[in-house]
Amino acid sequence: MAVAADLIDFLNASPTAFHAVEEAKKRLKSAGYVQIFEREDWDLKAGNKYFFTRNHSTIVAFALGKKYVAGNGFYIIGAHTDSPCLKLKPVSKVTKSGFLEVGVQTYGGGLWHTWFDRDLTVAGRMIIRSRKDGSESYLHKLVRLEEPIMRIPTLAIHLERGTNDGFKVNTQTHLLPVLATSIKAELNKPVSADDSTEIGAPNDGSKSSKKINPGGEQHHSLLLQLLAAQAGCEPSDICDFELQACDTQPSVIAGAMKEFVFSGRLDNLCSSFCSLKALIDATSQNSLEDEVGVRMVALFDHEEVGSASAQGAGSPVMFDALSRITNTFSTDSKLIPKAIQRSFLVSADMAHALHPNYPDKHEENHQPKFHGGLVIKHNANQRYATNAVTSFIFREIAAKHNIPIQDFVIRNDMPCGSTIGPILASGIGIRTVDVGAPQWSMHSIREMCAVDDVKHSYQHFKAFFQDFSLLDGKIAVDL
Repeated sequence: MAVAADLIDFLNASPTAFHAVEEAKKRLKSAGYVQIFEREDWDLKAGNKYFFTRNHSTIVAFALGKKYVAGNGFYIIGAHTDSPCLKLKPVSKVTKSGFLEVGVQTYGGGLWHTWFDRDLTVAGRMIIRSRKDGSESYLHKLVRLEEPIMRIPTLAIHLERGTNDGFKVNTQTHLLPVLATSIKAELNKPVSADDSTEIGAPNDGSKSSKKINPGGEQHHSLLLQLLAAQAGCEPSDICDFELQACDTQPSVIAGAMKEFVFSGRLDNLCSSFCSLKALIDATSQNSLEDEVGVRMVALFDHEEVGSASAQGAGSPVMFDALSRITNTFSTDSKLIPKAIQRSFLVSADMAHALHPNYPDKHEENHQPKFHGGLVIKHNANQRYATNAVTSFIFREIAAKHNIPIQDFVIRNDMPCGSTIGPILASGIGIRTVDVGAPQWSMHSIREMCAVDDVKHSYQHFKAFFQDFSLLDGKIAVDL
């Protein structure tokens, strides 16, 4: 229960990928990890612990074993920080039928009908202009409005009698959160010269040539005022932002027996949290004294939309990290491919638990259940990167520590999703196993999983970090 309670704290602090990375940074720093920066040279020492971020939405943390030398392997757990959501459009101001609405675009493959009739707010990051001693700088600042400010109301059944026969969402016209009525917004509008919020550095020291809300055309002034008040700045100092709609209902441990976690973003912040906590606990005190490799966690952005970004798993961020760490200890470029062949990746992404109301959606012999531990995902068409060797390694670690484990294969007559596993396995050439904790309601605004499986995931990941070096030395494949 303690691990699950810690997960709840992590989830409630992480409404967006940016916030999840910020929360991870806080926990890593408290555990003695030192932040390094990709723009600078790295001065690394065996036995020490480090992390870096990219775009503040991807984070890579690693601990060097005391006996590490260049060419030794990396023991990695990879997950992702993003979840399906509604992101504000570059021009979000919509006014219809006397109401102020917020234009949003769908991110990922969400269950969009679950976003209706929820108490919503906004969160994300803003770029803010800061003025000091006559000079200007631009700051990245996280923002989160705690109170519900928006809602997407459903249409009454009296006006759409066929709703219960199939609720079909038009994501362009139906998914518009209502912010306020035009009359109330106008009555409470502060006096301004041109109803605009400036953006960019002034050209003549007096007025900007570009504005985030010229003539009030891009974003509602009311929304900008709320954001500025929360960020402690003037609306005119908001240069740009990346914001998304968020549910205000907190994550909780629930159920009649307190056996479930009810929350949004379990896919995939549950895996992110469990891997991060496992790394921190597996690198505490003197746990690195006999380690010859590098223990690492990589939490990527943009998995839900294909990972093809500068901070996604499809970018060079992972290879860059492995290369820079290896090259810090040796200039011999031949050691990098050697290190990769000695490495192992656990691709951690949530799995589909057997649903009692839809048992026919699972293959008869592969039905992951709550309380049953992590699920090893298999797919002959390489939608998952698991093979016999990698599944054996992960299963053997579970057996040694008496941790339950399950298997999953999608039905032949259903399409199979994918993960960062095949992307990193094919892009880097690293041995990979795909796993995940079983859950329900994946991609809903409110998902659920079992408290026991949070504990099992954490224990299994921690055991992986502790045991992989010794186990890998006993396996012979390419001889």
